[in-house]
Amino acid sequence: MAHTFETDAEAAGLCAFVDASPSPFHACAEAGVRLDASGFTNLDETDQWPSEPGRYYTVRGGSLVAWSTEYAGGPATPYRVVGAHTDSPNLRIKPHPDLSRAGWRLLGVEVYGGPLLNSWLDRDLGLSGRVVVRDTDGVAERLLVVGDPVLRVAQLAIHLDRGNINEDGVKLNPQQHLSPIWGVGTEPGDFQAMLADTLECEREDVLGWDIMTHDLTPSRRIGPDRELLAAPRLDNLATSYAGLRALTSAVAEAPVTPRVPVLVLFDHEENGSMSERGAFSTLLPAVLERIVLARGGGRADYFRALAGTVIASGDMAHATHPNYADRHEPQHQIAVNGGPVLKINNKLRYATDGVGAAAFMMACEQAGVPVQTFVSRSDLPCGSTVGPMTAALTGATTVDFGAATLSMHSARELCGALDPAMYAGALAAFLSPAI
Repeated sequence: MAHTFETDAEAAGLCAFVDASPSPFHACAEAGVRLDASGFTNLDETDQWPSEPGRYYTVRGGSLVAWSTEYAGGPATPYRVVGAHTDSPNLRIKPHPDLSRAGWRLLGVEVYGGPLLNSWLDRDLGLSGRVVVRDTDGVAERLLVVGDPVLRVAQLAIHLDRGNINEDGVKLNPQQHLSPIWGVGTEPGDFQAMLADTLECEREDVLGWDIMTHDLTPSRRIGPDRELLAAPRLDNLATSYAGLRALTSAVAEAPVTPRVPVLVLFDHEENGSMSERGAFSTLLPAVLERIVLARGGGRADYFRALAGTVIASGDMAHATHPNYADRHEPQHQIAVNGGPVLKINNKLRYATDGVGAAAFMMACEQAGVPVQTFVSRSDLPCGSTVGPMTAALTGATTVDFGAATLSMHSARELCGALDPAMYAGALAAFLSPAI
């Protein structure tokens, strides 16, 4: 089955999706808007799910699962799953953040994930996330975006650290050096009051928050030929966007053989996924089983479905860095605009095996896009993602893949402008394979 993804449109679409998704909660909300427009119905996890074939999705905090049973066979129909994550490394606001020091008003922040800390220095930062407020029905979750430049983490001038910064690099203590400035004064500000003003509620009605900083520079194509794309949070909103585009394309036509296409976007990957909505949770297995049960199947049907399921776990991949080529495996050079990247690690930091690799390579062949293969140098440790834990929790064949990027975990990352279209094309073919 052919799926068409145009280069310029997908590059622009990725930029728009990233800019609309400064937090995992906003990423799920934006994905929901796009799924609604493609005929999907939002289901609450506390409701009885419908038995009728259709397009559905459910949201749990910063995680989302979407699927279609329109063209499924019996309740034991296998799944084709594309997985990604919605969170990115950043600085998050502490519960009691208000500080004053040397005549400056500051906010206390905690490092989330493993960011390149120096990349957060001297940037205009906004705020985004979720606030829990008291209302007439008890409590309500409210999304918040402060899109004005309200915060800045100021770097120490070179004159006050002469001879060290340029030779030895910036050394940052997360407790001491990363508190963003947000005003002038000898008394601390009132962050909770600012949230209340923004949400137009009373200060005492703000009960809790999951608020984070984000870089305000818009996503954009760069270079004289506009062949590169610079943006925040490409790890891993680039995969979330490609998976979303793939699912909405894949459900447009009946598959050659009955399958249930699924997209799962997990929160908390950057912190190890150990949460109620991370990849180490029961979220995906529970949703997959409920799909079987809603269609009249039983637990045996669920396990039969898993036995024929293939999962593609997507996260960004390291492009070969021209200034640090010695950090890469010389036989496995990775290029931006070179197509999707198959990720392999024999210590099982990635879940890919021969069967999963074959399924992904056939999808790329079906989509008419090139495929690259990444392995780490044997003398360097390898990162990981949601693939191995997803494989362990479901018992399904799983393959890890990505898209080539530089500056991974920076406040602003870089990928190829041609890759989003190839990425979406490969995933659409994976969700609706020709055989």
